[in-house]
Amino acid sequence: MSLEEYVVEIADVYKEYKMGKVTIPALQGISFKIYREEYVSIMGPSGSGKSTLFNVIGGLDTVTSGEIYIDQVDIAELDAYELAWLRNRKIGYIFQTFNLLLAFTAQENVETPMVFAGRPREERRKRSREILELVGLGDRLKNKPGQLSGGQQQRVAIARALANDPAIVLADEPTANLDLVTGLEIIELLRKLNEEQGTTIITATHDLKMINISDRIIWVRDGRVDRIEDRTDVQVSAIS
Repeated sequence: MSLEEYVVEIADVYKEYKMGKVTIPALQGISFKIYREEYVSIMGPSGSGKSTLFNVIGGLDTVTSGEIYIDQVDIAELDAYELAWLRNRKIGYIFQTFNLLLAFTAQENVETPMVFAGRPREERRKRSREILELVGLGDRLKNKPGQLSGGQQQRVAIARALANDPAIVLADEPTANLDLVTGLEIIELLRKLNEEQGTTIITATHDLKMINISDRIIWVRDGRVDRIEDRTDVQVSAIS
């Protein structure tokens, strides 16, 4: 973990939703920073705001006020084209429902972000093979999602997230749709990527097993940061 450089900075962020004449506060003055190469888990009960926080960090939703910097770029100042460029090259996404293209092979799914980034075909082929081998699927390049287990599909999703060497990887409940054993395998894989590849990983999760591999845990409640703890200071016992 690098202690010299922040890759994410959140400054006094508010997010409100309008439902008719009713205003619903989702985030209320959230501020924190995440170091490059850090592994951070955002945790909190349902309705706490962690999913909203995940979405605004990833540029999938806009803030009502406040600032969000990704790799020193204030994403609130970007137009639609610039934001799409940043999301494609700076942020890798892992979703709990995998979100793979069912008609594409594992390799083609991993290549998709590189297509939008304009990388040459041979470079895409080489890079996708390398990443799929990295996540343990070197023998599944030509398999489509329907021919893969849930854990294998999530590994493809992880490989896709890494395709363009992003500054951060955002993982939204990456173990939610997996059984216990497979979930543990995915958790261990994410930590391996963090340690060996230097990938900054931010997870939004209910899974207490994530505590064991996180550098810090950001606890969110009622749209606010309740507390931020180093792993060694966490008072909740993780399930093993």
